[in-house]
Parts: sequence; C-alpha cells; structure tokens
Amino acid sequence: MDCDKKSCASCTVDGKKKSREELVRCKLLRIKHKIVVMSGKGGVGKSSVASYLSLALARKGFQVGLMDVDLHGPSIPRMFGLKGVMDITDEREIIPHEYSPNLKIVSIESMMEDSDSAIIWRGPVKHGVIAQFIADCRWDDLDFLVIDSPPGTGDEPLSIVKLIPGVKAIIVTTPQEVALADVRKSINFCRKVNLDMLGLVENMSGLFCPHCNEFIPIFRTGGGLKTSDTMNIPFLGEIPFEPRVVEGGDRGAPILDDAAQSPFASAINDFAQAVLSGIERTEKLASNE
Repeated sequence: MDCDKKSCASCTVDGKKKSREELVRCKLLRIKHKIVVMSGKGGVGKSSVASYLSLALARKGFQVGLMDVDLHGPSIPRMFGLKGVMDITDEREIIPHEYSPNLKIVSIESMMEDSDSAIIWRGPVKHGVIAQFIADCRWDDLDFLVIDSPPGTGDEPLSIVKLIPGVKAIIVTTPQEVALADVRKSINFCRKVNLDMLGLVENMSGLFCPHCNEFIPIFRTGGGLKTSDTMNIPFLGEIPFEPRVVEGGDRGAPILDDAAQSPFASAINDFAQAVLSGIERTEKLASNE
C-alpha cells in the first residue's frame, strides 16, 4: 500500500477513502520501531520511564513519538509542560504536540477542554480511541513510537497488541517483592499473547543522596535482575530514584534538559542504549529465522 508522504489521510485505495483499519496500517508503515512500556502494577514510575526513554532517544537524534494511552490517568502532558488541546488540519488529522523538533506527544488529556474530567469508558471505546491515536494523528515518519500503557493486563495492552503488529514490550518494576509479583504476571501476559519483550527495567532502585553522595537502597536492589534471570528475559538496567524527576514533572520540565549529568541521567542513557541493543538483537534473530 503506497502512502502519500504529505498526508496519509489524503491518499486512497482503489479511488476510495481509506477505512480506519487501512489508515492504521498506513501510519504504522511509516514507523520503524514500536515499543509499549507496561507493568502489572501501578506506581512503579512507568510514565516516567516512557517519558525519559523518549527524551533520551530524541536526544540521540531519532525521530520519536510518545503516545499516552493511560486513558483514565494521563500524566504525560503535565510532565512535559504541554497545555491546551491539539490542533486539527484541514484534512481532519490531529497534530501532536511538538515538545522538540524530533519528539511528538499525543495524550487523551490534550484532546479535552477540561483535563480534570473523569473518563468512564468501557473496552470497545478504549480500543477505538487507541486506533484513533494512530490513524487520525499526523505522526509522519518516525524511528520510534513509545507507548505509555496503564498498569495491568486489561483492555489497553490487548488493544495495542491487536492494532500494532511487531510492537515490543518493556516491563517496568521496582525492587520490592509486591511489585515483582505483578511484573511476573505481565511477563506471562506477554508470552500468552505472543508479545515480544525487549526486557525488564528496575525503576527507583535506590537513591543517590544529593547531600552526602552516598547510595541509599530505599526498598532494596537486585530484585529486577533476579526476576529477569528467573523469567528468562533480558535485563535493561537499574534507574535510581531522583527527587528532581518529581520536581521536574510538577514543573513540566524534564531534568534531561538540564546540563548537569547526574546518576539518574547516566542510568537513563544506559537504559536507552540497552533498548537500542535489544532491538538490534531481536532484528538479527528475526533475520536468521
């Protein structure tokens, strides 16, 4: 299926306007790599991981889209300081917010006049909204589409698997056992629906004290690595807790935009590199099959 590079919405199939399914396929053809960031448990910093992975990849020169499908608790626009609703083209395509020249962001919060409104939707409506995020948004050509999924293994992850062939998962955990138990369920979910996993990343794995520069294991450490070994999936690294991440999220100013290099920033860069290596590894395996 050929695609009009100016607008997928304007090209046709056999002289007819494309269906929603054809538009989804058309848009996905222009995106090289699709990554869903997920976890079986809330509160593990999944949105932060998705945001900082997107930032790190964009800073490496890749064209990146960040899609927030946490429909009941969207937080991505606030973390990036994005305000107002997204514009719409004459062809009725949604224009994503542009955080930087190579980072575009779409969230349900940016489609609502009142960001504090409660969203009460059932599964089929959620599926339709996620399809709209792909089909009706002007993503253009992307190296990466990073998808921030809500916690659990419900409607949204299932919709992503169905709508986005070839998507790969990153599983986020924190070190304590209560989080790791839910993460094991996420891993088993991925295997059950044949969703390839790039690996597991451990978030909030201790704190580097800004006063004494000592490492403090707030929960404990090593649980993510142990789980990745037990469940036989790659380990993508440990990301320490950084109070400035919370402050930056509240201000809408991610701290990777800071000039200062911190243990957190170094860990994010290492994590992004591990993701790139994981994609290269899976591509080699696929080419050898």
